[in-house]
Amino acid sequence: MKTKITILTIIALTIMSCSGGKKSNTESSDSNKGNTSEIVNTKWIITTLEGKDISNREQNGQIIYFTLNSDGNRVNGYSGCNTFMGTYKLEDGNRISFSQMASTRMICPDAKINESEILNIFNTADNFTLRNGELSLNIAKRAPLATFKKAEMNNDQIVEKYWKLKTLDGKDVSMAENQEREIYFTLKSGDNSVVGFAGCNALNGKYTLEKGNRIRFSGMLTTLKACPDVNVNEAEFLKVFELADNYTIKDDVLSLNVGRRAPLAIFEAVYMQ
Repeated sequence: MKTKITILTIIALTIMSCSGGKKSNTESSDSNKGNTSEIVNTKWIITTLEGKDISNREQNGQIIYFTLNSDGNRVNGYSGCNTFMGTYKLEDGNRISFSQMASTRMICPDAKINESEILNIFNTADNFTLRNGELSLNIAKRAPLATFKKAEMNNDQIVEKYWKLKTLDGKDVSMAENQEREIYFTLKSGDNSVVGFAGCNALNGKYTLEKGNRIRFSGMLTTLKACPDVNVNEAEFLKVFELADNYTIKDDVLSLNVGRRAPLAIFEAVYMQ
């Protein structure tokens, strides 16, 4: 009888142990899924690199950051002078891997950081940790390659809108009869890019938004189309993006400003039907 009771006890303990193990694995898996959902579609700003604090450093008016976009598992970011892009893969156990990053080839002699060190984070990292809103990209169980903080700003008023130019340097702007389309720009939230039209040529570049309605534009480029018959001064319009350091919005009217002076340019939001 004692032998039977002992056997039954062992069986019961074995079942409970297996059940507990399964629960633990499930909880771990759920935890990993939670972490995965928290790191995608979020802008992550670098705070430390190889243990060195760089949280207060801005490179050429831009903050070094990256975003994991769930649409297509794409990576977009800014490394101090150039933008970079690639793809990523997330796996159980907080595993992460990145493709080789492609980068633009701008030369920034005044840049104060070695961009190859930033790109090497993504070439090397194989796992991540997320604690108290801080993201670490790591290799194996070593000290973090880099840490990042979540960008927390409400930019809904200015991003993803079609901003049509109304006045430039205090003068009303009207569209020339032979102008291809109206002058405008849009800030894309997914990769912090600027797209638009300057009167003859398409334009694109990058932007950074900061607290206090601060804004910075960088790498503004245009196509090289010649429009000798179109009466528009594109250089004057592009100068706005070079000088602007803050903005104001009221009733769908946007002003790009420098300091506390009169607006460099005023735009109105146009909503497509």
